[in-house]
Formats: sequence, structure tokens, C-alpha cells
Amino acid sequence: MFSGSIPALVTPFTADGAVAEAAYRELVDWQIDQGSAGLVPCGTTGEAATLSAEEHFGAVRICVDQARGRVPILAGAGSNDTRVAIQNVGWAKEAGADAALMVPPYYNRPSQEGIFRHFEAVARATPLPIILYNVPGRTVTDILPATMARIAAAFPGIFIGVKDATGQLARVTEQRSGCGAGFVQLSGNDETALAFNAMGGVGCISVTANVAPRLCADFQAAWAAGDAVGALALHDRLYPLHVAMFTDASPGPIKYALGRVMPQWPTHLRLPMTEAGEASRAAVDAALAGAGVS
Repeated sequence: MFSGSIPALVTPFTADGAVAEAAYRELVDWQIDQGSAGLVPCGTTGEAATLSAEEHFGAVRICVDQARGRVPILAGAGSNDTRVAIQNVGWAKEAGADAALMVPPYYNRPSQEGIFRHFEAVARATPLPIILYNVPGRTVTDILPATMARIAAAFPGIFIGVKDATGQLARVTEQRSGCGAGFVQLSGNDETALAFNAMGGVGCISVTANVAPRLCADFQAAWAAGDAVGALALHDRLYPLHVAMFTDASPGPIKYALGRVMPQWPTHLRLPMTEAGEASRAAVDAALAGAGVS
């Protein structure tokens, strides 16, 4: 269901802080027209931590409605409270999402057994497919390969893959060995997506694709077609942009970048997220020019 370039969509806000529905619909259409292979509404880049449940799944519903079945929708739905996580997956299903993206419980710092039991409870409550999101840099909690294999084996057809943002490329091989060749592995880091694919990954849930969807889609398509030389050339072209997206707290730089490419598009953030600083903006400007994105 999921492969290729899949943007982790930003959430546009109006000046008074509301979700900007018209701008969101415009972004969804642009992403699909530019070749994105799927969409992730309300993940980390979408400032999900600042959205109420009504806003969160309202935005998922908008994304689903605007996509009109043209690409699959993977809705952010994680929580550090198992009961809330179960509720979130139910709401994602009601909103029409094709699957849910779920981090392990953050802040609580459960054991590997606690992680397994959390996802066991979620799986028993819903038939919606789930992509695990392993990002210990944000959650502190790491789904170790053995635990991931245990989860995948216990609930085949529910836990169908992982967005891996550990930065540990060896995990791709370990997870393929433990979870099987059919377990979908998506990079959570743009800058290592080429190496991730070389190890056995099939795509990337991308921040950069918000602003350079065509280049990111072409990069993934080149690799999938066996054009390693073309994929490397696109990787090199995009690399400074990948790095620039994290020269300040995300999604500040990517929203600034979108404002440069689409001057009328709203770039407001919700506290505690703030606008990209001067050095970050300069890095984004240079990377956009270098990549030929305008």
C-alpha cells in the first residue's frame, strides 16, 4: 500500500490559529499532482501535538476528502496513553484513512514488554492497518528489532510496516530478517533515504517532499526503476535541502520554505513551535536555489 515519496504534510494555520482548510486542500492537490505516492496528515511535521482531537481528525478527514482515493492516506494516530491510542485509530478509520501511523508510548518510557502490550491492545481493538513509527530521538522509546518482529508476527495484516527514524541503517536488514520481506520499511529521514533503500527500504515519509514533491517523487521512482545513477544525482541535488529542513526546530524551516515557493500560502505555526531563525532561513534559501525549486 505504501512506497515511494510520501510527504509528512504540514498543517496550515490562519493568522488567528485555526486550521486553514482551503490551503490544506490546495497542498493535497499539489502533492498528488507532483507525484507523491501517499500522504501523511497530522504527524510530527503536521504539528499534531498542538492539535485538539477534533482538529486532528478533522484535518485527516479534509485530506481524505480532497485526495479522493488517488493516493493512500496514512493518518498520524499515536499516543502515550493506550486507551487514547485505541480511540485515535478508531477516529482515523472513521475519517477514512487507509492506515494509521503510530509511535510507541512517549514520556512514559515503557519496557519492551510494555511496548508490545500497548500495540497488542491497539491491534485487538481495530482492523485498520498500522505503520509503526520508531523515532527515539523524539519519543525516547525505541522499538527494538526483536520487539518489532514480535509485534509483526503476532498481528500480521495489522502491523504492516515501519517508518524508521532511528538513523541506524543496519536496522533495515535486522527488521527484514525478523519481520519478513513483505514488511514495508520507509525511511523517516530524507538525508539517508538513498542508503535506506539500498538496504531494502521502499520509500520515505518525507519532510522535504512538502516543498519539493516532484524531485522527491522522481528520486524514489529512479531507485525503484533500478536507476541508481539517476537516484544518486537527485539525492545530491536534494541533500542540502534535506539538511536545511532541520537547521531550526521543525516544522519552522519547511513552513518558511513553502512560503518562499508559494508566497500566498499561510506559514503560521502554533506555540511552542516558532518561525525559523535568520541562519536557518538563509540555509533554506540557498538550498532551494541549489535544488532549482521555485
